Amino acid sequence: MNIEIDVARQELALLDGGRVLKRYPVSTSKHGLGERNGSFCTPRGRHIVRARIGAGQPLNAVFVRRRPSGEIWTPAMDAAYPGRDWILTRILWLSGCEPGRNRLGEVDTMRRFVYVHGAPDTAEMGKPGSIGCVRMRGADIVELFDLVPAYTAVDIRD
Repeated sequence: MNIEIDVARQELALLDGGRVLKRYPVSTSKHGLGERNGSFCTPRGRHIVRARIGAGQPLNAVFVRRRPSGEIWTPAMDAAYPGRDWILTRILWLSGCEPGRNRLGEVDTMRRFVYVHGAPDTAEMGKPGSIGCVRMRGADIVELFDLVPAYTAVDIRD
């Protein structure tokens, strides 16, 4: 099983032996594609799911530094913290596999804390809007999370 993220289409596909099992709308970085630390861009290339975080957490559970805060996102919370980039429900933490492109040094995806993660229902999918991560709807990230083990290959392409 592997994951392909098509940035141009703003779509994540779950594949099994080249056969598409599921397609999900996503939202990648509003800053475009790029690998450098501090760029807030979505990194390209071959990655793996290095860690799966949030198993068993409720829908819209709020994560801070990859830990559940104990809060559940609400529109009122969103209004209280305008512009916050919410990380909700589940996290698939990505690690680059290509030294010099998305691994090690100033281009290390994992050290940049790039995830596939849940977002509020108010976050628009199908167009760039994140600050580097790949956002998904809550129900979609729960489904994907339950289907992919750690070390699943993830290809991010334009």
